[in-house]
Amino acid sequence: MDAEILALEDNATWTLEHLPPGFIQSQANHSLFTLITHASITIVLVYVDDILVAGNDTSQIDVFKSILSTNFKTKDLSFLKYFLGLEVAYSQKGIFLNQRKYTLDILTDSGQLGAQTAHFPMEQNLKLTDCDGSLLTDPSAYRRLVGCLIYLTITHPDIVFAVNILSQFMHAPRDPHMQAAIRVLRYLKGSPGQGIFFSSSSNLHVTAYTDSNWANCPTTRRSTTGFFI
Repeated sequence: MDAEILALEDNATWTLEHLPPGFIQSQANHSLFTLITHASITIVLVYVDDILVAGNDTSQIDVFKSILSTNFKTKDLSFLKYFLGLEVAYSQKGIFLNQRKYTLDILTDSGQLGAQTAHFPMEQNLKLTDCDGSLLTDPSAYRRLVGCLIYLTITHPDIVFAVNILSQFMHAPRDPHMQAAIRVLRYLKGSPGQGIFFSSSSNLHVTAYTDSNWANCPTTRRSTTGFFI
């Protein structure tokens, strides 16, 4: 499947009317559009004035680019290599996605680029609550950091559990919450280029894992269930 990046120039405004006939808007993500025929699939993802188009039929991609160029002045950035913090590398074995630059930017902004690395994103059996520790004088720093970590889970499923816990205290973050978030950064420093590899020879076999912990939440005493696919 080929993937290319297009950029609209002169602050152009893109609307649904500029799509070729046949595209269907996703109900899960209104910026995602698909065109599926009996022999091909074309996918269009729009973010402001950047457009990602991918598909298994280059002729369909060329048709889309041609129609778009009749309405806008566009810049063809060729094959997808970087998009919204996602870095893409191709080989005959498959496609590798990572967010190395995005990770290093977070470490730099948080002042943790020179910190000692951690082997795990969260201490074992750590119980964070909404009442222990002092409230942060500037909660926006914590919220911004956790927001960045949430986006990083796209290619880092290994931090999903820790980030899920941290995101539960966005309303009133405290010192222990920030220290736990900094530990996630120290863990990321050890492997900033880690990502997800999609093999070209995959058999598309789906494997699911699930686990539960009875009455694990210290605040509500409810059970916690997690899954990974």
